Amino acid sequence: MYCALARMVTVAMLHVLSNRDEMTKRRQRNRWRRAVWLAGFVLVLPAPTWAQDDAIARHYDGNPDINGVWQAINTAHWNLEDHNAVGGPAEYGVLTTTPPGQGVVVGGEIPYQDWAREQQRKNFENRWREDPEAKCYLPGVPRATYMPFPFQILQGTTHIMIVYGFAEANRTIHMDKENPEPAPIDSWMGRSHGRWEDGALVVEAAGFTGQAWFDRAGNFASDTLRVTERYTPNGPNTMTYEATLEDPNVFTRPWTIRMPLYRRLEENVRVLEYKCVEFSEELLYGHLRRREETPTGDDP
Repeated sequence: MYCALARMVTVAMLHVLSNRDEMTKRRQRNRWRRAVWLAGFVLVLPAPTWAQDDAIARHYDGNPDINGVWQAINTAHWNLEDHNAVGGPAEYGVLTTTPPGQGVVVGGEIPYQDWAREQQRKNFENRWREDPEAKCYLPGVPRATYMPFPFQILQGTTHIMIVYGFAEANRTIHMDKENPEPAPIDSWMGRSHGRWEDGALVVEAAGFTGQAWFDRAGNFASDTLRVTERYTPNGPNTMTYEATLEDPNVFTRPWTIRMPLYRRLEENVRVLEYKCVEFSEELLYGHLRRREETPTGDDP
């Protein structure tokens, strides 16, 4: 009797387990069907907003719209080449030091002629008094682009203006000249002519004074410098900036720097004027100040 009862209980349990396994399998099949259906539904939906973030805005003339406030975030301002941290005047602690940084020179090193590399080293040794930035002179091209301050691009069809904060520098890019005109006079920011090429703004700049530096490390060129810049949008808020520099008086060959530029997205962001002249007067003209002579015992 007990054996028969045990067999009945065992059969009942196996039946329940079998039904439970079948129900589990059905649930799993239903889940797979719902997942496949949902995946197919998602595929036919329009791309969501987050998937369209790479779209590049267009100007009304069909070219990329690069209007806005932009800024480079790197250490090119201190040195275009790879560099270690370097100390400054000891009495100011860390405030005047150079942070370490990765270079932006394609290929790693600026191809100086021998005499020019030696001059660059001398510039670096005398940077506290000789760097044009310390004197609040206009930064020149391409230095104005990667100083640690934002700049604004104002895009038109025949002209594009770039406004920089430091020393109230600015430049006009002439887009309406098929044959670039020579600069009427050499200047710190030179003369710029531009065109659109494969979705990039290409700017050719020349007519420089030869007095500007490229960074605080004393990298420099002469007044025969020619700079070809490319501003290539990668998305709505980033651009790749490239500048190829040619100067047969200083370099052994043309060379290029490359870096990303980022759109400033803060609400009401603006470029503020950095009027630095008053801070450079002592450096520039302090030696001309009349000094009171100390009276001596021989004076009547």
